[in-house]
Amino acid sequence: MAKYKNKPPWQLPKGVSHGLWDYTQSEFIAEDYDEYFSYTSLFELDQGIVLDTLERVGQKGDLVADLGCGTARALEPVVQSGYRGLAIDLSWPMLRIVQQKSNEQNLDIQCLRANLVELGIMADNSVDHCICLFSTLGMISGAENRQTCVEHISRILKPDGRFILHIHNYWYNLYDPGGPKWLIGNWFKSLFSSKLERGDRHFSYRAVPNMFLHVFRYREIKKALAKAGLHIEKTVPLHAKRQKPLAKPWLWRDLRANGWIFVIRHR
Repeated sequence: MAKYKNKPPWQLPKGVSHGLWDYTQSEFIAEDYDEYFSYTSLFELDQGIVLDTLERVGQKGDLVADLGCGTARALEPVVQSGYRGLAIDLSWPMLRIVQQKSNEQNLDIQCLRANLVELGIMADNSVDHCICLFSTLGMISGAENRQTCVEHISRILKPDGRFILHIHNYWYNLYDPGGPKWLIGNWFKSLFSSKLERGDRHFSYRAVPNMFLHVFRYREIKKALAKAGLHIEKTVPLHAKRQKPLAKPWLWRDLRANGWIFVIRHR
């Protein structure tokens, strides 16, 4: 595994933490990805939302870009349903698996290795729809870098295109063991540290130390999207186990939801 461990941050791609770099460059994680997540209940739900949205507003042959595609677990059924796919990821090991799937199944998927903060290589209005699932946006370090990513998505989307996004909810930590303590500590530290923003988490993940994830408040993501000219068309608050929408979403939705899946419209 190529590592940037102990290297200064300026040697990393923009918005990429040491942990995320090690994660994206791991051959083992890429090869084990589909098996490891084969029982993850969120995947069936978000794939259904993506396909339902495309059936409602898209046309067969539309180009769908998957930002942070991994092994194309979400893009694969989209292309099988008659759409074209653009798989974008920072990980060569993940993209090699995507290309292998594409070749074996004769899928219309093109691969692009790119950092989601640095998508200037892509032309304006070049894709019909975008998806960014499994909290990939939250893996980008720094509010400014996340905003840049969202603005790139707005720029590359064609008018009236749809952007489907999944993120985790900051306030759901109220229900985790040790979560309230973390919320207080994170808020307090974010007041005095220029290196920590409210909602930033670091943890060990699949043998990768110091993995980074930002968890969002609803008003935070709504503001970021609006600034980029994107409008939330549909909000799906997620149940605790993420296998279905939250029951009674009108009741303290933004405190009870595990996270959200948004269907977002380009204004």
